[in-house]
Amino acid sequence: MHFIAALVAAFFLLIGAAFGQAYEAKLPDDLSSHPMLCERVACTEVFPGATRFSARKGQPPFVEAYDAQDQLLGYVLLSTDITDTPAYSGKPVVTLIGMDKAGRFVGFKVLKHSEPILLLGIPESALTKFHDQYKGHNVAENLEVGSGGSGATHLDAISGATVTVIAQNQVITTAGQAVAAQVGILPPTVREPARFAKSGKTPSWAELVDEGAVQRLVVTPQQVGLPPSGEPFIELWFGSLDHPEIGAALLGKAGFESLRSRLKEHEHALFIVRTAGAESFKGSGFVRGGIYDRIQIKQGRDLFTFRDTDYLNLYALEAPGAPEYSEAAIFILRSKAFSAAHPWKLNFLGNRVDRATGQRSFANFEQRYWLSDARLEGGRPQVEEETAPWKKAWAARPGALIGFIALLLATALVYSQRERLTRLSTHKNKWPVNAFKYTAWALSIFFVGFGLLAQPSITQVLTWFHSLLFQWQWELFLSDPFIFVFWVFIIVTTFVWGRGLFCGWLCPFGSLQEGLYKVAGLLGLKKLQRALPKPLHDQLKNLKYFIFFGLFGISLVSMTLAELLAEVEPFKTTFLVGVMNRSWPYGLFVALILGVALFIERPYCKYLCPLGASLALPSTFRWFGLRRKAECNSCKACAKGCGSLAIDVHGRIDHRECLHCLDCMVLYTDTHACPPLAKERKQREREGQPLTAIDRQGYFIPIVPIVPVEKLKPIPAEKDPRAATEPVAPPHLAREFSLAWLWAEARHHLSPWSVDGWRSAKALQIAGIGLAVAASLAWVFAWQSKLSAAAVVGWWIGWSVYEVLLRKQGMSFVKDGPWWKAHYRAATWMDMIAYVGFKNLLIGAALYLSLQALGRLVP
Repeated sequence: MHFIAALVAAFFLLIGAAFGQAYEAKLPDDLSSHPMLCERVACTEVFPGATRFSARKGQPPFVEAYDAQDQLLGYVLLSTDITDTPAYSGKPVVTLIGMDKAGRFVGFKVLKHSEPILLLGIPESALTKFHDQYKGHNVAENLEVGSGGSGATHLDAISGATVTVIAQNQVITTAGQAVAAQVGILPPTVREPARFAKSGKTPSWAELVDEGAVQRLVVTPQQVGLPPSGEPFIELWFGSLDHPEIGAALLGKAGFESLRSRLKEHEHALFIVRTAGAESFKGSGFVRGGIYDRIQIKQGRDLFTFRDTDYLNLYALEAPGAPEYSEAAIFILRSKAFSAAHPWKLNFLGNRVDRATGQRSFANFEQRYWLSDARLEGGRPQVEEETAPWKKAWAARPGALIGFIALLLATALVYSQRERLTRLSTHKNKWPVNAFKYTAWALSIFFVGFGLLAQPSITQVLTWFHSLLFQWQWELFLSDPFIFVFWVFIIVTTFVWGRGLFCGWLCPFGSLQEGLYKVAGLLGLKKLQRALPKPLHDQLKNLKYFIFFGLFGISLVSMTLAELLAEVEPFKTTFLVGVMNRSWPYGLFVALILGVALFIERPYCKYLCPLGASLALPSTFRWFGLRRKAECNSCKACAKGCGSLAIDVHGRIDHRECLHCLDCMVLYTDTHACPPLAKERKQREREGQPLTAIDRQGYFIPIVPIVPVEKLKPIPAEKDPRAATEPVAPPHLAREFSLAWLWAEARHHLSPWSVDGWRSAKALQIAGIGLAVAASLAWVFAWQSKLSAAAVVGWWIGWSVYEVLLRKQGMSFVKDGPWWKAHYRAATWMDMIAYVGFKNLLIGAALYLSLQALGRLVP
């Protein structure tokens, strides 16, 4: 208990010093629209020496910086005015950038970020130091994070925040080049003009859509933070009018010839029509100054915008099958840098409200366009397109990634052969098992933890759930390839074998604790090493579940606070940042845990780890467990040697707590250490009988016929160690692979009411009906867009808590093992919480994602 109190004290000490200056900082509401940017933010911090700043100008916008003599010094850029490239959190890092008139970067300031790793794991000063590397470098240079390619300038990454800095590198270079090209620092890009191939046919609208000559861009209300509706926020159709056959098909022959007569050399035409939504693509800037500020064209690093002089009326689309539209335009793009042969993007700028924070910002919605090979003489040109940050992360360390995947697969393969390995081992010689296990520990500590920084965390579990609530982004989860691969492995192996393979063999911090415990024993501390008394252990082991459920509940209200409190995990301090690189409360917290780990085996894993708790819940339904024999209900040999204290007084293994050290499996077939086997071995040796092999049930293969089962003394069900609790055989669920059984299974999972429940607690059952109706109505109201997503989740969690009570009262059993088997056992409270929580998570996620996909959820 002193250990727990010390950890709690250290935890709150570090929480007190945790908040970063820019993490989810409140920015001015008009930051993205106010003409005087530098009245809203301190531009002098990124451009020292400047005394005056202009209003926003240009597209994309920038600010000019002047000295006291009114001489132009350079430019100030707001990153989100130019690009909203997301970082690891799925949100952009809002950065102010200073660039002199020669194109050299002179200053940076992070105004706001949502990176959890920069909240507590890595100080913001590390990001400042990363940005300092850019100072003095020219925007024309090829700046790459990491080793860099041929001719690239190498920039050091931030250990543990690789994805964040890769995204920041793209933001800085993209923003700098966009403004540099606009003000003439960078020469215009030269692209080979298009040479069009003709087919001799006039395509219909559907044919143009099929070949990609006409593209569609749809923005939903949810994407801009508005309540869902039957109508999109805006639906646009667009395409190039440069190709003679495409232009003639869309405008008619006379209309196309009239258009071409207006165009000069190096001028290009494209059309845009709005077919749905009340939002105009012309934007408010058109009224103010003749600028179409909602529409941009991107080609490579070039950004093209339109003024009123670039606009022509589009009176009709002549292609057969063309849709009706409510707004239309032909835009003239006047630039030698643009080529219709190269890919380009239509960029629509929408005003978005962040669902989580309520803050407003401009968001870019893009749709790519590229004429097909058949429309261009010689086909499409070879183009080196910009690589997404997550793709760069996957390509950055291919050797390490292959090695990591090989380690995971090899560990799973070795563990799948655990029964063969344990038969080769004995109580006195466990090396056939330990050689692999100790190797896995060493690799997980040094290669996975300190080398790859691939320590999974509860924040990733919370982020997954948060993404379901607000916005699912595969790029977010793919941005760290090692963590992504690790989680695929963890999810699969947890359902097959339980949490023990990851927690006991491959978790870097768990392996570090185990390694220190083993080394301490070898150094003479073995006499001081001991386990907590079993009754105290049984109480403290539930603490990690309370921590997990607490973090989960807090994340529904405030993901920021949940990420802050998730510092109960010492993983960032140990692996991602390093004890010496953080303030003393963090180091004290880790030192306390690892200090206690010298004397108590894996204390953090057993009592505090919320990640372990989250994996323990589905471990209840693992497909394969460890073997038990009848005598285990009275023999204490395995329980005495169980480091995780997962074996109870009846010899049963709690697979939520088991860390798969396999010591009990070694004893299971050890003829000298397993008491019932040793007893029979001695008897056979006295009687001169041969020692036969040990069968899968853990006994010597009989020499004489086995005594009929009916003559054996039965084992009391409540003491049978072959199930975690006593077996139960519900009559309606006792069959397998029949329609009646499938129907009974479905009814059992969906309805928690039972005859026994009505007999014993009628009031509880009646109240449950009322709550079930209310929770069901919550989903109905969500379908009608009358209830917010948070309210739906709240009702569903409330119902789940009550369902635990209902089932524990009237149907207190759970399935043991694979879902397709009809093996049931009595449920403990934790069994029922795990079953209901996991079942309703799957049902709720399916319903939630369905409503989200159909656009029915209110933010």
